[in-house]
Amino acid sequence: MAAIKWLTGVFGNSYALIADAIESTADVFSSLLVLIGLKASTKPPDDNHPYGHGRVEVLSTFSVVGFLLISATVIAYESIQNIRTPHEAPKEFTLIVLTGIIIFKELSFQYVKRKSKETNSQSLLADAWHHRSDAITSVLAFIGISIALIFGKGFESADDWAALFASFIIAYNAYRIFRPVWGEISDEQLYDDLIEEIRQIALKVPGVIDTEKCHVRKMGMVYYVDLHMIVKGDISVMEGHRIAHELKDEIQRQLPEVADVLVHTEPDILEVF
Repeated sequence: MAAIKWLTGVFGNSYALIADAIESTADVFSSLLVLIGLKASTKPPDDNHPYGHGRVEVLSTFSVVGFLLISATVIAYESIQNIRTPHEAPKEFTLIVLTGIIIFKELSFQYVKRKSKETNSQSLLADAWHHRSDAITSVLAFIGISIALIFGKGFESADDWAALFASFIIAYNAYRIFRPVWGEISDEQLYDDLIEEIRQIALKVPGVIDTEKCHVRKMGMVYYVDLHMIVKGDISVMEGHRIAHELKDEIQRQLPEVADVLVHTEPDILEVF
């Protein structure tokens, strides 16, 4: 895809397509990093990594963000240079190539985004948005080239303005990818829906009166949960231990994406006093 864009951009006299090719070339390297990160993050826990290797996936996602920002900067710089330099209008055949590219990249976005939801992978979601940003730059290139061809002399730089605008879209997508991943690596509490689901499961476990604190952290494609359960204050330690194990097993049975649950037992204060 990147090679097609480079050749079409050069021979079709379109910097918007060349900018698109730069973004696609970054796609290639970022996708390789995502693949490496996914493989590393699925390694099982060991003595030195009791929580597994999930954070490796976050590093690969940061790399995707880096590639996007570099692409946006290069495209913006070159676009400004081309706007200031008179040049010929793009060729008509570039629009045909762009139409095929837009359709393909949007289909790629939809496919990878669906897979990111199935696997609960932030790096795959980042890669999906990389495909979407590629589709957007192609749409903008299509618009810019169309304006240059329709209005003719004096509008040759519409192609370059399209590329410049695309660079801002790419930078914004980089932010959209970065924000949730930063929350993940800093253990920000972003999983209210999951927490509510865990609480509802807990209340159905025999012996659990209520829940108190519930903290969730994400490690790669799985979650680790710290949960405080409230039980009767007069039961034995053995009984409390049994209820805690049942609670953990039930959560993991209903939520396979939860890798581990640390249950802390609290007595029902009303019963104690």
